[in-house]
Amino acid sequence: MAKVIKTFIFICLLLMVWSPSNYALEQKLELTQELEQLIQQDEVLDGGLASISIRKATTGELIYDYFGDTRLRPASNMKLLTAAAALSTLGENYTFQTDLLTNGNILWKMVTGNIYIKGKGDPTLLKENIDELIEKLKNKGVTLIRGDLIGDDNWFDDIRYSVDLPWSDETTYYGAAISALTASPNKDYDAGTVIIEVAPGDIIGEPGSISLTPHTTYVDIINNTITVSENQLANVSVTRKHGSNEVQIEGQVPLHCDYPKKWVAIWEPTDFVLHLTKESLKEHGITLLGTIKRGKTPEEATPLASHESIALRKLLIPFMKNSNNGHAETLIKEMGKVRKGVGSFEKGIEVLQSEMKNFNVNSNTLKIRDGSGISHVNLIPANEISQLLFSIQAEPWFPSFFRALPTVGGQDSLDKGTLKSRMSNSKAVGKVKAKTGTLNTVSSLSGYVETSTGEMLIFSILLNNVLDEKKAKELEDEIVIKLASWGSS
Repeated sequence: MAKVIKTFIFICLLLMVWSPSNYALEQKLELTQELEQLIQQDEVLDGGLASISIRKATTGELIYDYFGDTRLRPASNMKLLTAAAALSTLGENYTFQTDLLTNGNILWKMVTGNIYIKGKGDPTLLKENIDELIEKLKNKGVTLIRGDLIGDDNWFDDIRYSVDLPWSDETTYYGAAISALTASPNKDYDAGTVIIEVAPGDIIGEPGSISLTPHTTYVDIINNTITVSENQLANVSVTRKHGSNEVQIEGQVPLHCDYPKKWVAIWEPTDFVLHLTKESLKEHGITLLGTIKRGKTPEEATPLASHESIALRKLLIPFMKNSNNGHAETLIKEMGKVRKGVGSFEKGIEVLQSEMKNFNVNSNTLKIRDGSGISHVNLIPANEISQLLFSIQAEPWFPSFFRALPTVGGQDSLDKGTLKSRMSNSKAVGKVKAKTGTLNTVSSLSGYVETSTGEMLIFSILLNNVLDEKKAKELEDEIVIKLASWGSS
C-alpha cells in the first residue's frame, strides 16, 4: 500500500513539473533561441535593422518580438494595411463605374451635343470595355457626334503621383500615373500602361518588329532595333522620354528570339482613354465632328451606357498577389472620395489611419505616405502589422483578404504570386500565405504560417538598411520555414 501511495505522489509531482503550460513555455524558449541564432549569425543584418513580430493566430499572444516596436520601412507590406482598410471602408463587393453620357439628344442617328466618358477610378477598364460602351451607343443608331468627346476624371483630384515617387519611376509599370479615368492593357490590370513586344525582323539587318497592347497610336514608337543572327545576344532596351509618350526601343534582336514583354507607363492616362475611345468610335463607324479634350460632365447630362468593374474581392487577387502599386494608390484615393468626399492621397490616408484604430493598431506610431509602400518615408513597426493581421481575422471579409495573399507552393503562377520562386521544396509549401515587399535596401514579409502541429501563427519581418535584398529574403525564408517546422520532433 505504501508503495502505491509513493508512486501516486511521484506522478503528481511529475505532473506539477511537466504541465502543458510548462511544455508550451519550453517550446517558446526553444523557438526564441533558434530564431535569435538565425538572426544574429546572418551577415545580411550587419549594419542593418530588423523588426520581427510573431503571434498566435488564435489568441494574438506575442510569442516572439525582436525590436517589434521599432518603426521601419515596410515596402509593399504597406499593401496589407491598404487592402484591409479598403475592404472595411468600401466592402468586398464594391465596384467601380465608367459612364458614357451626353448633354444633347439623339436625333436622326446623330448626337446633337457632346459625349462624355466619365471615370470613377476603375483600374480594370480594358479597351474591350470601351468598345462595349461604344457598341451600346452604336446600337442606339448613332453614326454621328456633332459635339466633342470629353474625358471626365474629376472623381479624383489631378495629383497623379504619390508624394515620394521618384521621377525616374514614372515610366515604369509600378510607377504609373493615377487617374479616375484610366485603362489597363490586360487582365493583370496594370492601369496606365501599355505592353510592348519586340520580335526579330524576317532577315538579318532589318529593324525588329514592335507591337503594342492595346493597339494604339497614342504611343510614339522610335524603333532603333536591328535583327541579328540567332547566335548573338539580345540587348534590347525600352525607355520613355519623361513628360511624353515617345518610347525609344534600341538594341539587337536575334532571329528566333522570344523577347520578354515590357510594360511601360504612359503619360496622362485620361488622354490615353480619350484616344482609345476616339479610335473605338472610328472602328464602329461613328464620326466625331468635334475634338477630344478633358472636362467636367454637366449634372443634367443623360446616361447613354455604363460599365461596371469586377468586385473588390476579385480585384484583390492581382492587387495582392502581383503587388500592384497602382491598385493600392487607386484604393487610397477611392477611400478618400467615398468617406471624405475628396479623391486625394491626403484624404485617403486619413481614412486608412482611422481604420487602423478599429483593428487595435496604434496609428499614432505609423508614418504613412502612400498606399503601395513605394515611399522610403513610410514607417511601421512589425508588432503593428502582426496586430492588424490578428484583428482582421474576425471580419466577414477576411476570407477574401486571406485568399488574395501569395501562397508558397500555390496552385498556379498567379496563386503563388510574388512567392513563386521562394521556399519551394521546403516544409513551408502549402502552409504559408504572405505579402512580400522590396525596395532598395529594404525587404519585408508578413502573413500566416501553419506549423507542423497544425497551429496557425502570424508573422511580420521587416528588414531595413540591407545591402543585399536577395540575401535578406533568404533570411526571411529561413525564419518562416523554421516556423512551419515548429513543434516537430
